Amino acid sequence: MGSQGRSGLPGNGGPGEGEGEDEGGEARKLQEGRVARGKRRKGKGRAGARQGGSGRGAEGRPEPQRANEAAGRGAEAAARAGPGEEGEGGGSVEEGARRSVRGDEASAGAGKEAEGRDDGQEERRVRTGRREDASPGRAEGREAEAWGGIAGAGAALVAEAEEEAAAREPPGRPAAGPALWRLPEELLLLICSYLDMRALGRLAQVCRWLRRFTSCDLLWRRIARASLNSGFSRLGTDLMASVPVKERVKVSQNWKLGRCREGILLKWRCSQMPWMQLEGDSLYISQANFILAYQFRPDGASLNRRPLGVFAGHDEDVCHFVLANSHIISAGGDGKIGVHKIHSTFTVKYSAHEQEVNCVDCKGGIIVSGSRDRTAKVWSLASGRLGQCLHTIQTEDRVWSIAVSPLLRWENRAHWRNQSSSCCLRLSAPVPACTAISSLPERSSFVTGTACCRHFSPLRIWDLNSGQLMTHLGSDFPPGAGVLDLMYESPFTLLSCGYDTYVRYWDLRASVRKCVMEWEEPHDSTLYCLQTDGNHLLATGSSYYGVVRLWDRRQRACLHAFPLTSTPLSSPVYCLRFTTKHLYAALSYNLHILDFQNP
Repeated sequence: MGSQGRSGLPGNGGPGEGEGEDEGGEARKLQEGRVARGKRRKGKGRAGARQGGSGRGAEGRPEPQRANEAAGRGAEAAARAGPGEEGEGGGSVEEGARRSVRGDEASAGAGKEAEGRDDGQEERRVRTGRREDASPGRAEGREAEAWGGIAGAGAALVAEAEEEAAAREPPGRPAAGPALWRLPEELLLLICSYLDMRALGRLAQVCRWLRRFTSCDLLWRRIARASLNSGFSRLGTDLMASVPVKERVKVSQNWKLGRCREGILLKWRCSQMPWMQLEGDSLYISQANFILAYQFRPDGASLNRRPLGVFAGHDEDVCHFVLANSHIISAGGDGKIGVHKIHSTFTVKYSAHEQEVNCVDCKGGIIVSGSRDRTAKVWSLASGRLGQCLHTIQTEDRVWSIAVSPLLRWENRAHWRNQSSSCCLRLSAPVPACTAISSLPERSSFVTGTACCRHFSPLRIWDLNSGQLMTHLGSDFPPGAGVLDLMYESPFTLLSCGYDTYVRYWDLRASVRKCVMEWEEPHDSTLYCLQTDGNHLLATGSSYYGVVRLWDRRQRACLHAFPLTSTPLSSPVYCLRFTTKHLYAALSYNLHILDFQNP
């Protein structure tokens, strides 16, 4: 019994002690095996983290390491358990095993988390473009980045091509938006025709379809007719149908506001009294006894330096010339008239007057000239009768300017063909002005502007068929108020300017005694020349400092003045011409340009 009692005491050498030692040894072996397997799994987790991670793979280590340390601490606690504590010992072994399993799972999860964290860091590095050390994982990242960049560039090119194709195609009407845009285009045109220029410009910024729609010429025609120098006559005729109306309205705002860029096209050494004409993309200008033809460059603001042609034939300076179809009709200081073929070397000159020929005009195959010798003559341009005088009219005063009415009917042309070859026609009695007013629009005529020295009015209208004086214009001209330039706008209306510093507008249907409107030069300077767009714009050239003035004919005051010369080189503006984009002014020493398209 004593031996049995001793056998039950812990720590003594008995059967119970031996069994406890065996069980403790087996537990230690099991625990050491689990710890070894945990270390192998931990090594595999670190290797996977290094393969899937980036250069900073150490960031994935802390979690698996803590799990393995916890598992090791559980195993050590189980090993320290005594043999007599079976229940506790067994529980400690199982708890250590569970902790070991949890450590393995935590290690695997931490490895996955490290892989995910490293993948996220790799994406951030790809986006920010940071350089990394060479490794298999980073090489694969760079390859993927390269393929992604190529794919992105291809997508961008495809998108750009689609946008260009959409821009070339006419945009469709917007499906969404106000019901107003779904109306027929005819009704939309009618509605939008009541908008002003600013409202149409804002409407064009809504969408591409409205931008195309608001560029229609019909919407801008009404605005263009009320603008300055937009290419429309007073009657609404479009003189420049090839240019979009919207673009012309934009340039017309520069004319209205006086925004332009000044330049010089040509220079000459000695003082001249040049005259010029425009035809298409060509400029014809007289210099001394020559007429030179230049071609504009595409911008219209510069000339080709080499002239296209040179037309000679006069012994003295060319005073005036006009373009008539394919001919140049010139008047010279030598008293001769020259007829030049534009596209050939054909030139004919013949003696016309006893003194210098100051002015000439040509319409419908009829040439009319005026001279200092106080006569005006009518000539035929027909090839068989070239140089033959049809009428000689005694004006009793020096003739400075002349113009043929635009109304030249076909029966009048037949009349010139049937005329006799007499060189002089005596004047009949003047037709009273009161009876001539009603017949003026029905008869072909021309008007002369004289020096106003020997008669009351410098403006007189003559009948081309009979050579009779039809009427004289005005009744309040002071002596010496000579007319230096005049032009017909229509068979009923004409403009004149001269020494009295006024521009006068005459309407033969209203009155021949008084002009319907007049504009006074502010600096009391002689007006040498004038030009109009046929609608609202009027340009004049003054005798001092080369001043070019722009007028809005709906107003009394001058819009803008451009002095082109300074005091030492003060010069009159002998001639000026303009298009919808540029104004050209000929002075004593150079040819100036005002560019309103690119101010």
